[in-house]
Amino acid sequence: MDGNGRWAKKKGAMRIFGHRNAVQAVKDVTEGCGELGLKYLTLYAFSTENWGRPKEEVEGLMELLVNTLKKEIDTLMENQVKLLTIGDTSQLPGNCQENLAWAVDKTSKNTGLKLNLALSYSGRWEIAKAVREIAADVEKGKLKANEVSEETIQHYLQTHDIPDPELLIRTSGEMRISNFLLWQIAYTELYITPTLWPDFRKEHLYEAIWAYQQRERRFGKTSEQLNTVG
Repeated sequence: MDGNGRWAKKKGAMRIFGHRNAVQAVKDVTEGCGELGLKYLTLYAFSTENWGRPKEEVEGLMELLVNTLKKEIDTLMENQVKLLTIGDTSQLPGNCQENLAWAVDKTSKNTGLKLNLALSYSGRWEIAKAVREIAADVEKGKLKANEVSEETIQHYLQTHDIPDPELLIRTSGEMRISNFLLWQIAYTELYITPTLWPDFRKEHLYEAIWAYQQRERRFGKTSEQLNTVG
């Protein structure tokens, strides 16, 4: 969800103004995904690298997270949205951790869209964490080193019970992954839009999904192999 700062700058405002106005984009996309019957939506809300931003911006983002969870919990419950998180959430301020845990528990029995917030997250951090846990289990004798496979690594990732994403939408025209779900997006389709995140609405989501539907996902195979019947 990129472009909040640039959006605010265009308005002659501080960066946190862009973050606050980005909440409507989150609401629109979450609602749109639910209406379309999508099962999973992961939002890259705060990366491990974002801790290096100005203190005022980080504090404003944490406050915004808490306030948004409190304001939107009834809507999440009404629409049966189940809240999940990935990332090193232990690094979040205490009140953020408490409110996040409360919202996750409150929505845990909901059966609709699974909304996954990536907070204090990075792909490299997640993979390194998985490698450490695998190494520890090898030392304990729970695993044999020569038996470690792609499936083993997948099991130790935070997304082990979530399917790999089919589509990744990158807003603001940036042509990079920014350390997001590095393992999981091996065959994910990428969609880059110049739209800044605070301006992103359902129609932009629909455009991205329509573009995705026009593509042929081959997973390393040829078109002829995929189209062979028999």
